[in-house]
Amino acid sequence: MQFGIFTVGDVTTDPTNGRTPTEAERIKAMVAIAVKAEEVGLDVFASGEHHNPPFVPSSPTTMLGYIAARTERLILSTSTTLITTNDPVKIAEDFAMLQHLADGRVDVMMGRGNTGPVYPWFGQDIRQGIPLAIENYALLHQLWREETVDWEGRFRTPLNGFTSTPRPLDGVPPFVWHGSIRSPEIAEQAAYYGDGFFANNIFWPKEHFQRLIDLYRRRYAHYGHGTAEQATVGLGGQIFMRRDSQAAVREFRPYFDNAPVYGHGPSLEEFTDQTPLTVGSPQQVIEKTLTFRESFGDYQRQLFLVDHAGLPLKTVLEQLDLLGEILPTLREEFARQRPAAVPDGPTHAARVAAARDGAADPAAPA
Repeated sequence: MQFGIFTVGDVTTDPTNGRTPTEAERIKAMVAIAVKAEEVGLDVFASGEHHNPPFVPSSPTTMLGYIAARTERLILSTSTTLITTNDPVKIAEDFAMLQHLADGRVDVMMGRGNTGPVYPWFGQDIRQGIPLAIENYALLHQLWREETVDWEGRFRTPLNGFTSTPRPLDGVPPFVWHGSIRSPEIAEQAAYYGDGFFANNIFWPKEHFQRLIDLYRRRYAHYGHGTAEQATVGLGGQIFMRRDSQAAVREFRPYFDNAPVYGHGPSLEEFTDQTPLTVGSPQQVIEKTLTFRESFGDYQRQLFLVDHAGLPLKTVLEQLDLLGEILPTLREEFARQRPAAVPDGPTHAARVAAARDGAADPAAPA
């Protein structure tokens, strides 16, 4: 089981003092958070991709490349790479380059994002969101696996005898997650290729994501990649901890109430009851996180959002210290219940070893 954090990279005014960090401060804070994540024993740091205020991570590979030079063990991932509005050729090259710089410690999560205007900004039509996601990923998948590519589709100019460079490290592309909060077509796409499916269940009740994950697991087995239980699933969530649970609620409430993503909606109590958001003591975070297995089955990766809504860097680093304290318990409890047939979270080393042993490409359509 892999544990980590993801960031949406928002620049948000701290509602307790009215101070807004500069873009430079926020970007450097994200780097400090990633370095701290490795220090406390987490496995993964993931960054979103956004091209509009109040968010700053418009170039995730630039940030992850810098973090790669500051870390040794951390898996570096995106929590969204916009497969609909980025050129698949550029994605192929950028992430292969990052693979080499990070010695393979690279994943990528494909998604369509949650900002409608991004489509015309990059010359695309939002009404073609699903077809773009399907076609662009098909091309990306081919670019990483074939030395010379001839290709023609609906949404970009043809390729004739094209080779993307550099080639994936050790001949093994980055592991791909397909992220979705609402689209069964994306769950189907992840299952078809035998890729991972990431349900960023920070907004809606668990029943919604149970349906998506169940669909992905069934179709993963249908396409011959393994049993439904062996499908690779990741989950998102948000936590805020203090030693005293009431102190945690008091401190976090103004940040929740003014959050740019879900503020000014349901109350903190309603949101905590209906979604994975956990605000309380470390023991409460342990207990609620362990219930995710009951809802979604055994899964491979749990990412937490800890730096959203204007929380100051000092507070975020304190959250990471607390998360580091409960990590051994979370690892032990998830491992204790995990069937032997359920695979571990994906790593570059394991995938290279599987390729050398002659195993089929885990991300190849059956």
